[in-house]
Amino acid sequence: MTEAEYRRWLRDDTVRRTVLLEIDTDPMRRLSVIPYTTLPTDATPNVRYDALVKGGVGYQERLSLDGGSTGSFASIELHNEDGALDAWMGDVWRNRAIRIYYGDVSWERSDYRLVAAGVVDRCEQDENTVIITLVDKLEALNEALTEDLLGGPGQDADKVMPYTFGECHNITPVLYNTAVHEYRFSGAGTERVIEVRANGVIVDFVAIPGGFRLTQSPIGTITASVQGHSVGGYKNRIAPLIQLLATSFGPASNRFTSDDLDADSLAAFDLEHPEPVGLYARDYITVLQGIVELAKSVGAQPIMSRTGKLRLLRVQLPASGDAAVIRPSDYEEGSLEPIGHSRVIAGVRIDYCRNWTVQQIIENGVPEAHRNLYAQEWLTASATDPSVAAEYRISTESESEPTMLLRNEDAQAEANRGLALWSSPRTVYRVRGFAQLLELQLGQAATIYGDRFGLEAGKTGQIVGLDPDYTTGRCNVEVLI
Repeated sequence: MTEAEYRRWLRDDTVRRTVLLEIDTDPMRRLSVIPYTTLPTDATPNVRYDALVKGGVGYQERLSLDGGSTGSFASIELHNEDGALDAWMGDVWRNRAIRIYYGDVSWERSDYRLVAAGVVDRCEQDENTVIITLVDKLEALNEALTEDLLGGPGQDADKVMPYTFGECHNITPVLYNTAVHEYRFSGAGTERVIEVRANGVIVDFVAIPGGFRLTQSPIGTITASVQGHSVGGYKNRIAPLIQLLATSFGPASNRFTSDDLDADSLAAFDLEHPEPVGLYARDYITVLQGIVELAKSVGAQPIMSRTGKLRLLRVQLPASGDAAVIRPSDYEEGSLEPIGHSRVIAGVRIDYCRNWTVQQIIENGVPEAHRNLYAQEWLTASATDPSVAAEYRISTESESEPTMLLRNEDAQAEANRGLALWSSPRTVYRVRGFAQLLELQLGQAATIYGDRFGLEAGKTGQIVGLDPDYTTGRCNVEVLI
């Protein structure tokens, strides 16, 4: 089936649409809304999909407007009035892959389109219904970055192994071997130990894989500035580090493969965002926490596409790429409505170049300017607009946003971007679209037309919410203007 044929089918209200679900439990569950059996000519012939799904089948997607991370999710209800599915409660469902396909009951199985892919979060039941909760595959990364322990002869042998990514300043390494003054800051090969200090004074050291040894007995607090993980090549940019975390850390069974990455999207993001960053995981964090911290440094969010590919998106106006056009003929009459308004701000503060060990006790002889730097956790870049503050009678002061950025110019650029985006009032509009809008993608540009709210000539914004329902052939679309 060609793309043109598929789009014509989407616009045809006389067709018999259905949804197929495949869940990688043991045994695999094949479910549908309308009874469906693959054709004798299909690659997997005469396979039955049980028509147990009741209600809608959709997959809610959101871009957070406040910079937080939001996952996609869905709840799928199955008929169980006769109790035939009660035994399913004894199976393992969590983190099992689930795929949703969309098509026509008359089609060959190969013509169905994959429209959503994720993992099962849980399977529950009430008296008459089995409820399967689907989340995107990012949830599989919500596990410990590492379960490796430091080991060695020291008293910290049972502590979690630290890991360092990119460049980090003034970290506190973990003491590995007191007898030889050996410290660790990473459980893998690293790029460079820039310097080591004792209470702010530079001391001599010998670098070793993942750490260093002091050449004399330490006095005071030992800190180091380092360039971290270098296995497979040193990385200090956001997109490469996120790919590293997703594919190489956490439980092996939960790690992403190249098939889980939107390679083109990530490459484009990396080209647009070469800013150096640094992340030090000295204590317990999850893989997902590390990814979120890196992404939000430039206002981005990790998002899984409906087909299960990791992308990095951020709220931005104008949005990149060609704008989809949404006209009144594309959505139900009367469904256009404003559903949210932004809070105007007159100032943005971005924290950068983190001092990973805040110190008040510094040896004499260290310059006063350096002592002041060691006493504060962050450097800060800010952007303000006094005219906006005066017009809206608000302050230019704002709460600082911590990032993993290292350079002032990058932090300043992010502060300027945030101010430009939110110093004007913004509105989110929603429509209930017909089936042709099911192909829209989260984060893409869109021009929306309507007969109210000043949209008669159309306004271009960014799609920040999608709520498709494949059983009814409808999609709620939210556009930030």
